[in-house]
Amino acid sequence: TQNDFMVICNVAKILELVVPLMEHPSETFLATIEEDLMKLIIKYGMTVVQHCVSCLGAVVNKVTQNYKFVWACFNRYYGALSKLKSQHQEDPNSTILTANKPALLRSLFTVGALCRHFDFDQEDFKGNSKVNIKDKVLELLMYFTKHSDEEVQTKAIIGLGFAFIQHPSLMFEQEVKTLYNSILSDKNCSVNLKIQVLKNLQTYLQEEDTRMQQADRDWKKVAKQEDLKEMGDISSGMSSSIMQLYLKQVLEAFFHNQSSVRHFALNVIALTLNQGLIHPVQCVPYLIAMGTDPEPSMRNKADQQLVEIDKKYAGFIHMKAVAGMKMSYQVQQAINTCPKDPVRGFRHDESSSALCSHLYSMIRGNRQHRRAFLISLLNLFDDTAKTEVNMLLYIADNLACFPYQTQEEPLFIMHHIDITLSVSGSNLLQSFKESMVKDKKKERKPSSDEETESDSNSGSESESEEEASKPRRLRKRVDSDSDSDEENDINAVMKCLPENSAPLIEFANVSQGILLLLMLKQHLKNLCGFSDSKIQKYSPSESAKVYDKAINRKAGVHFHPKQTLDFLRSDMANSKITEEVKRSIVKQYLD
Repeated sequence: TQNDFMVICNVAKILELVVPLMEHPSETFLATIEEDLMKLIIKYGMTVVQHCVSCLGAVVNKVTQNYKFVWACFNRYYGALSKLKSQHQEDPNSTILTANKPALLRSLFTVGALCRHFDFDQEDFKGNSKVNIKDKVLELLMYFTKHSDEEVQTKAIIGLGFAFIQHPSLMFEQEVKTLYNSILSDKNCSVNLKIQVLKNLQTYLQEEDTRMQQADRDWKKVAKQEDLKEMGDISSGMSSSIMQLYLKQVLEAFFHNQSSVRHFALNVIALTLNQGLIHPVQCVPYLIAMGTDPEPSMRNKADQQLVEIDKKYAGFIHMKAVAGMKMSYQVQQAINTCPKDPVRGFRHDESSSALCSHLYSMIRGNRQHRRAFLISLLNLFDDTAKTEVNMLLYIADNLACFPYQTQEEPLFIMHHIDITLSVSGSNLLQSFKESMVKDKKKERKPSSDEETESDSNSGSESESEEEASKPRRLRKRVDSDSDSDEENDINAVMKCLPENSAPLIEFANVSQGILLLLMLKQHLKNLCGFSDSKIQKYSPSESAKVYDKAINRKAGVHFHPKQTLDFLRSDMANSKITEEVKRSIVKQYLD
């Protein structure tokens, strides 16, 4: 049963730790252990094989030096692999291979496991043969990573991972780099293979860590006689170079829709950072992005890494905060299961907190950093920034739900929204007016009933620009709130729309940023219960104390920018221009 296997594995672990410490163990005892371990390796599954090979490594390398015994076992599996390889080369579809699949899988795994614990290139194993065993093993395992059966590929990659622990330098080989990086970066590659590559890197880093700690302990024993700390530096230099090779692809694995892939990628990055193998600044935006993961354990792990980095390097988080926000939007896009629904920037639970609330709480303590961060986010809404609408919605959601503590924070945002609107907003209206068709031949203004008739051929009939901007003045009339007037306004503008509808769509797109800012300001006003005069009076240059009062948040105030949600859901940016779409854009302009 499963329990029996657990017992076997743990007994093997005990023997692995204890046998090297025994004084004068009897020959028969050692011989029995070796034979029993070998039987288990030949007969049982992966977990047992792993533990038994590890135990055999301790017994043979540290106590019995019975290398011939291990060499024979290695050759048995290595020979089987070579034979299966040549059969596969002759005829990839041969039935012999199908029958031999279990043997193939076992050989791939066992050859790797043996290479992890024994260095077969030592003379003790291969005698005076000139063959380079590690290169031969690499070539064999690499051959099977290109197999058509995914199970075979996975086992070959597991085998490679084992071999790399004994010989990390193999990870610099071009074919290995290509294999690992293509599996990690290929969107269509199977999830199992991605996870296995990440697991290999994770195991390698964990082993390195154990080695370093052991080296440290050994060092402390002899530290009195020695005076230079040279131990461990060579191997940490190696693992640092290795992680530089694969870092980008591992980080990109954060944008995978399967949480297991993100989970292992985060583990690898955490190990790499904890061992100080890379400069942390390049990981900051990715960690900020992972802090928005739906799974609490992953969020906490990413947030924890950021806290550690912030302790050591002040200002790094702030420096990469905006990049991190943008990246977190990409992560949310990847995770989003329903592409029809726009990506939102808050948690869909009772807290409805901002996805990036941890990031904000790390920055808000420093007034200068906080203001720079908020201004950078608001600048993305500027029509010149050309940010895509869903990302603006995502950022507006975050700004609406950040954990503000003092009145200064939302007031500062509203103050800057007003500045942005006064510039961008009027530019936008101006550019819409300019796109309207200039009058070719002066026409008399049709009366309102003609207006509705001529609506159908509105494209051809042009009207003077003056008439087009008239609706704004029309509204001053006393009865202007009646529906028919609004209709007239819409119709008057509809007449002046240009033949080419690109500027219209452009306007609809760009105006979403403006609308979101208007909605955001309104939301913050409702949330914090500010009066207009309070917002008007606020000046960012005033001393901090004036606005240090805590915010009284109103309960049940939710941010729901309906117009933008409709715009995204109807996919207006890519829709065909119909009369209806034109009307809705004109209405947007008049609003």
